[in-house]
Amino acid sequence: MIRITDLSKQFGKLQAVHALNLQVRRGEIFGIVGPDGAGKSTLLRMMASILRPNTGSIHIDNRDVFDNPFVTKEKLAYMPQQFGLYEDLTVEENIFFFGRIFGVPRREIRKRLVRLYEFSNLEPFRERLAGKLSGGMKQKLGLACCLVHSPSLILLDEPTNGVDPVSRREFWKILYDLLGEGVTIVVTTAYLDEAERCNRIAFLYEGEIIKLGEPKSIRHDMDQAMVEIIVQNSRPVEALLLQSGRVSSVIRSGNSLKIFTDDVKKTRSFLERYLRSKKVEWESIREILPTLEDSFIKIISREENI
Repeated sequence: MIRITDLSKQFGKLQAVHALNLQVRRGEIFGIVGPDGAGKSTLLRMMASILRPNTGSIHIDNRDVFDNPFVTKEKLAYMPQQFGLYEDLTVEENIFFFGRIFGVPRREIRKRLVRLYEFSNLEPFRERLAGKLSGGMKQKLGLACCLVHSPSLILLDEPTNGVDPVSRREFWKILYDLLGEGVTIVVTTAYLDEAERCNRIAFLYEGEIIKLGEPKSIRHDMDQAMVEIIVQNSRPVEALLLQSGRVSSVIRSGNSLKIFTDDVKKTRSFLERYLRSKKVEWESIREILPTLEDSFIKIISREENI
């Protein structure tokens, strides 16, 4: 569906995207993750032909997006982080407005409203001003406005940022329903649990892809194993581990402390001896499979130390 070749974008001295090559398959959810400033939004804006690259090309459905901007834009929908809803228009007026922008006849929009309301659950609020909607409802309205012209490709820039967990789950259910209808979806996200839901993901760092593949394969392809320690008070124990001289980094989450290691057996033995000498009690010390978030933190830490 998308073929990106040697794509670069520079803003003054800042290299936002550098010599990037990527392919997105038709009918998949493709996730782009990375820290702030990695180039995620810039990449999506170039896919939507809003920004022109300094070098390289983007082909969507075998058409160069910059040679055929109007043809490609008719087939895609782009939803930025701050979607441009008109807050002084109602839910239904916003949908009609965006439909008419794409040249969809009013009669056809009226037919499509049934489907748009069905997946978004916005029909009870169709007369409510967009400015009076909750964050999650605004995001669903934004998606409905994107879909009114029946695109085959949807570009979403952190669509659930700042949205409550229930609304996030509902939003992703909508995306899976669209996937079942053959729509291709590219989404940037700061939530690694959301990235787990994608068919494939790309880790973007300083404008370059440093890891690409299925979430499961990325977790399994880490070159180190992981040991988890469960303790009652994790913060002081984390400090102790870092002071030991044997542990370079710790991932702390609640009562869990996780460490990447080359040798699980030796690491477990050291941890038991060391914590015992410091009179620290633990509930368990065991090998676990790294989560995607663990893998992401490890990959980024490695890049920053190069």
